[in-house]
Amino acid sequence: MKSKTAVKKPNIFVRMGRKIKEVFSELKKVTWPSFGKVIKSTGIVIGVILVFLVVFTAINFGLGELLQLITSIGQ
Repeated sequence: MKSKTAVKKPNIFVRMGRKIKEVFSELKKVTWPSFGKVIKSTGIVIGVILVFLVVFTAINFGLGELLQLITSIGQ
């Protein structure tokens, strides 16, 4: 049996309200990066993506040519 002295949980809306208040409190503590730092990081990410794009395209082209060479030998 449940004891009569058990603490009753607040309803769902009270708990959600507390959680949202905690989230906004934590967001106030966040140190957001400056605009320049965001632009620099974005540039680095785009640069790395472009390098991988070139490398994988070269590998794909090379393997395609190799496949054509192998299949043309059998004819």
